[in-house]
Amino acid sequence: MQLESELAYRQHKLSNGIRLVHRSTYSPIAHTAIVINVGSRDEQPQEYGLAHFIEHSIFKGTDKRKSVHILNRIDGVGGELNAFTTKEETCIYASFLNNYHDRVLELFSDIVFHSVFPQKEIDKEKIVVIDEINSYEDNPSELIFDDFEKLVFGNHGLGRYILGTPTQVMNFSTEQIKNFVRRTYSSNSIVISTIGAIDFDKWVEKCKKYFGHVEKDNKQITRTPYKNYKPKTKVISRDTYQAHVVIGNTAFSYKNKHRLAFSLLNNIIGGPAMNSRLNMKIREKFGFTYALESNYTAYSDVGLFTVYAATDEKYIDKTINLIENELEYYCNNKIKPLTLKQAKQQLIGQLAIQYENNQNEVLSMGKSILNYNRIDTLKTTNQEIEAITAEEIQEVAQIVFKKDRYSKIKYIN
Repeated sequence: MQLESELAYRQHKLSNGIRLVHRSTYSPIAHTAIVINVGSRDEQPQEYGLAHFIEHSIFKGTDKRKSVHILNRIDGVGGELNAFTTKEETCIYASFLNNYHDRVLELFSDIVFHSVFPQKEIDKEKIVVIDEINSYEDNPSELIFDDFEKLVFGNHGLGRYILGTPTQVMNFSTEQIKNFVRRTYSSNSIVISTIGAIDFDKWVEKCKKYFGHVEKDNKQITRTPYKNYKPKTKVISRDTYQAHVVIGNTAFSYKNKHRLAFSLLNNIIGGPAMNSRLNMKIREKFGFTYALESNYTAYSDVGLFTVYAATDEKYIDKTINLIENELEYYCNNKIKPLTLKQAKQQLIGQLAIQYENNQNEVLSMGKSILNYNRIDTLKTTNQEIEAITAEEIQEVAQIVFKKDRYSKIKYIN
């Protein structure tokens, strides 16, 4: 039986440069997303936190709607409307009953291209965003990743906190927001993706109806590449019971040929499965830690590999040593054939499960078109995973897992 995700992805580009991608499904629930190639790294000094603030403010009023009408437009028919900001993208997405495609596309067009950002609503939203910023102070397991990226990337755009600071947020104005949107949003930086039980040609016509009026704009955002990484260590005193640590190094960008091999290695080391090497070596064998994971984030010009652990402070140094020893093992030893085969099977299975979530996939579709201008099917991705060799796994380990290249940040009491 053919998986729904293996059905054809179909693409179209509007005359103004907005790209469309569609996958058909038989589900009564549809999902649509707009992915914009603008994130926090694209802010100027006086704009820090603005990309994320716009994600909030875009729902606060348009030429023809007040905020209450925007929020009720999708939620009022049982759908869900949401948005998020990363360091390189802004995304607005919705899930809804399949007969509401017109409603969703028209609303998306209205809020993305006709928001007025009323100062009164903006001033109220500042309080909400500042509360969001402050909430991170109560969650060291999340805050430490922001602090680690700041440690690694410094004053570069990738080192900037996505949310900004309370002082910066309080200074935002309607005109400043509009200037940012004019400078950074362009038709060729926008992808609209959908998964739904709707004919592709019919959906394209609806997109033309609601987005065809957008002026063609081919401007490109110039991003300063990150260079000259130097490892750093920082210890921060915090009033918490547990000690927290992040260890890591720069890694491969999403354009790098080693990206998939390193994704596989990261999954082996500390991915979500309970049988990850770090979990088995540290949690199961010694019982030092409950929270332990590794992560790999790929940006357009660089990547970041991290290992996070939370433990009793008396075990923190032992935990760090165990982590470093495990990483070093993959530099010095070629992964065994059976272990590599099992690791590939595990990653292939995890990806198949992820593809079952249509909301996740519609976001992935938009981002894939934005970054690569193509979408690889699950079958193609599986073939690429199967082609990864033990030699390549060791090669990427030797590049990233160098002890003298690790940066470290610790929260201790």
